[in-house]
Amino acid sequence: MTTAADLLFSPFKLGPLSLPNRLVMAPMTRCRAGEGNVPTELNAVYYEQRASAGLIITEATQVSQQGVGYLRTPGIHTDAQVEGWRRVTDAVHRAGGHIFAQLWHVGRASHVSFQPGRQAPVSSSALPIRTGHAHTPEGAQPYSTPRALETREIPGVVAQFEDGARRARAAGFDGIELHAANGYIIDQFLRDGVNQRTDQYGGSVENRARFLLEIVDAVTGVFDPDRVGARVSPLGGYNDMSDSNPKAIFGHVAAELSARKLAYLHVVEPVDGQAEDAAGRVMPLLRERFRGVLMANGGYTLETAEAALRTGAADLVSFGAPFLANPDLPERLSRRAPLNPPDVSTFYSEGPRGYTDYPRLAEAQAAAQPSA
Repeated sequence: MTTAADLLFSPFKLGPLSLPNRLVMAPMTRCRAGEGNVPTELNAVYYEQRASAGLIITEATQVSQQGVGYLRTPGIHTDAQVEGWRRVTDAVHRAGGHIFAQLWHVGRASHVSFQPGRQAPVSSSALPIRTGHAHTPEGAQPYSTPRALETREIPGVVAQFEDGARRARAAGFDGIELHAANGYIIDQFLRDGVNQRTDQYGGSVENRARFLLEIVDAVTGVFDPDRVGARVSPLGGYNDMSDSNPKAIFGHVAAELSARKLAYLHVVEPVDGQAEDAAGRVMPLLRERFRGVLMANGGYTLETAEAALRTGAADLVSFGAPFLANPDLPERLSRRAPLNPPDVSTFYSEGPRGYTDYPRLAEAQAAAQPSA
C-alpha cells in the first residue's frame, strides 16, 4: 500500500522534467552575490550541495537595475550575470539536479540609492511601504516613496521580465518562476491594498491581474509554459500588503494561469497559524481553479508535507530554512534523521559561514562520535 511517505519521496513528472522526489528547495534571498550582483563560485557550491532536491528554485533574481531593492542580490540582466548563473546551472546539472530561476522586480520595496540616477522606485501606485526599512549601502533607511508607473511604461517592465527569461535560458536554467508574491511589483498590481489605479491595470480583478498575465504571455514565448511557474501569497502581509477580497483576485489568477497551462502554481501560506481571514481559506479555491501542479509552501514539516500530498491538497511541497541548513534534506527526512538548526544570524551575511558549511548527515554523525 502506498503511504504518504512513499509519495513525498517518490518521483514526479513536472512537464518535461522527471523529478527524483517531491521536495522542492524554495527561493531564499541570501545576499551573497559578487560585484555587479554577479553569481560567484561560492553560489555554485551552495546550489550544487542541494541538488538532491526534486527541484531547486533560485533566490529571487532581479530582471533590471530598476528591480533591485537589497544588497548583494543576484541579477539576470547583464552578460556577466548570465555567465555567473551558467556556473551555477552547470554545477547543479553535473550533480543530477534541476533548477529554475525566480525572476523578480521589487517595485516599491526599494530605495533611491538602488535606482538608476537615484530616481524614485516604481509601483502600481504612489504608496510607500511604511513598516520596516530598506537595507541600503547607506544603512537602514525608510523605503522611498514610489511613483506610479505611467500606462505607457508598463510594457517596458513586462519586457524586463521577458529579457530575464531569455537570459535565464541562455544561462542554462531548466525553467523560470515568476515572483508574484510577498509584496513585490507583480503583487503590488494584484492586490487592492496597494493598487489604486484607474486605468486598465486597476479596479476590477481582471484589470489587476492584467500585468501578471501580460508577463506570463511574454515569458512563455521564451520558455514553453510547462517550464514556467508562478508564486503567489494570497494572505501574506509582508511589505504592507493586503487585499479586500483575496478569494476573488487569486481565484481569477489561478483560473487564468491554469488556462495557460503553466508548470505549477506555488502558493505561500501563512506560517503563524492564521491561515484564515474574513474571506476564508484561499488554498482550496486555488486547488479547484488551478488544474495543474500545485506547490505548497509555509512552514511544512515531514508530517504535514506528507499529509498535504496524501489528501491531494498539494502535488509538491517547498522547504525554505530546512534546505538552507541541510544540503541533504531529502536524505535526512527520508531517514527521519535530526536536522541541522539554521543559524539566523548568517542568513543575509557574506561568505561561506552559514551558507556552504552546514554538514551533511554523515559528516554530522562523524563529528558526534567520541574520540578514540
